[in-house]
Amino acid sequence: MSHVNFEFKARAANIKQLEEKLLTLNPFFKGEDHQTDTYFNVEVGRLKLREGNIENALIWYDRQNIADAKQSDIILYQHQPDKSLKDILIKMHGIKVVVDKTRRIYFIDNVKFHFDLVKELGTFVEVEAIDSNGSIGIDKLKQQCDFYFNFFELNKSDFENYSYSDLLLEKN
Repeated sequence: MSHVNFEFKARAANIKQLEEKLLTLNPFFKGEDHQTDTYFNVEVGRLKLREGNIENALIWYDRQNIADAKQSDIILYQHQPDKSLKDILIKMHGIKVVVDKTRRIYFIDNVKFHFDLVKELGTFVEVEAIDSNGSIGIDKLKQQCDFYFNFFELNKSDFENYSYSDLLLEKN
């Protein structure tokens, strides 16, 4: 399934307060997921295998590394956990880096919220405005991201422009 996101990631030392603020809007709580994202070496974009209690997917995506809300072009293949898929990907591409995180997941309509505790990196909030079938449009997705950025009273200096994988590679 191909789709477009407009999203932002922000460092959040006050992650509990941000989550409590979101709760005032009565979001749908999907659950808390322990996720292992294994990134593979690819020439274009990023390829990761997500293994979790809630979400399991092979995800290819491409986006700019900018400290702002940004567009992501995504191809998502949801699957049942299967060790063989990971083994094939490792043999074909090799492991670039592994991201270990605990993620609390909420939804309001087409907007997905992540409250993340990432091993070795700290706490973050991510907001993804998702257009899964082309019916919403990039302008509306950007407006949704801007709304929630302001709702959470974040500062531009809170934006994180790199993926967790890039941050871990830089750190190590």
